[in-house]
Amino acid sequence: MSQTTIRQPTETGLSGWAALAPRRFPARALEGAQSADWLIIGAGFGGLSAARRLRQLRPEDKIIVLDAQEIAIGASGRNSGFMIDVPHNLTSGNYSVGGADSSLLEIRQNRMAIAFAAEVAREYRMPATTFDPSGKINAAATERGLKLNLGFADSLQQIGEPSETLDAVQMREITGTDYYLGGVHTPGAVMIQPADYIRRLAEGLAGETDLFEHSPVLSLARKGPVWEAVSTRGTVQAPRVILAVNGHIESFGHFRHRLIHVYTYASMTAAFPAGAAGVDRWALLPADPMGATLRKITHDGQSRIVVRTHFTYNPDIRVSEQQVAKIAAQERRSFDARFPALKNIPMEFSWAGALCLSTNHAPAFGEIEPGLYSACCENGLGTVKSTLAGMMAAELATGTDSEPLRQFQQQPPPSRLPPQPIAWLGIQSVIRWHQLRAGREG
Repeated sequence: MSQTTIRQPTETGLSGWAALAPRRFPARALEGAQSADWLIIGAGFGGLSAARRLRQLRPEDKIIVLDAQEIAIGASGRNSGFMIDVPHNLTSGNYSVGGADSSLLEIRQNRMAIAFAAEVAREYRMPATTFDPSGKINAAATERGLKLNLGFADSLQQIGEPSETLDAVQMREITGTDYYLGGVHTPGAVMIQPADYIRRLAEGLAGETDLFEHSPVLSLARKGPVWEAVSTRGTVQAPRVILAVNGHIESFGHFRHRLIHVYTYASMTAAFPAGAAGVDRWALLPADPMGATLRKITHDGQSRIVVRTHFTYNPDIRVSEQQVAKIAAQERRSFDARFPALKNIPMEFSWAGALCLSTNHAPAFGEIEPGLYSACCENGLGTVKSTLAGMMAAELATGTDSEPLRQFQQQPPPSRLPPQPIAWLGIQSVIRWHQLRAGREG
């Protein structure tokens, strides 16, 4: 396989998470000809988790990690920071779990990834503001949302999973607003500061791996027994390569016409006194998956709220500044409706972040050519699913036999999409319908 033109990530708007996450180690770019036992392309949740798992399995091997951008500037620093253990399918229209066996398997897999991340947090002494096992709330702002939450709580109860139903008074005590009619708290989720988590993980791996940032892969080709990646100022040769580039796996020639490239959007307020908007920290998912996700974070007596709304289908994996600005204005209105007392607090950051989905909720995973492995397509839960895929790719590539890997490999590949423009029309229509139906939840 050879690619002479590989699309590079394009991100619009500085993520508030990245702006607040201090950089503790210098960035290096790839220079000259390098060789390694392992090459990992992509330094997000998938790539860095693969690197850490490789260090555990092959501690003597040389590992090189390449990223086209600066650490945490891309998609890994642009999500909402929810590491969710219970099933969470954005394309289902609700969060109610499906069959008991499949749901319990997904929960075990998600918790394995969260436990892996918790070990990272302990080893690298991440503070509670970076890794917070406080759970999350599915918040309902409408009668329909309450019904969705009831179904979600019932489905969790059927498989023996704990949850706590909250009424409007409890939601007001937590959030400081009477916007919400109720909620369902699930205790197993971890709230992270995603950019800080990634930077601290990268810093911890720095002495054990060679990490090169600002080093886009322009081509990747087989050269006899090794793969050669060509960047702007250097090359890397390695017999085994792990691609942890999420939707950009299509740019490398694989899983084409099988992946849905979606952007979601977020805004973060400027800092305000911690006493406003309820307790110091809370995390809300919408009862309707197409509604608004909100988080309040507090540090050193100052709070901020992050609001994430809207999805757009961008099959070229590009988003414009105009799109970000337009949706930021809508997020301002959504925020003001919830917190009228904070209308004078400006939004300091607004940004977009890429998601990769498949119609059958399957990852783009496996050995796709001899010595070339994919850990891509997180299906809207990148913090957990990409962590898991990186772990599993390292085990697959090293020939490590494990029950979790065997179970993970049983998933089908992503389903093929209809041809364009049918796919474009269908996906846009579904997104539009779901966002309209979300109504006040958005």
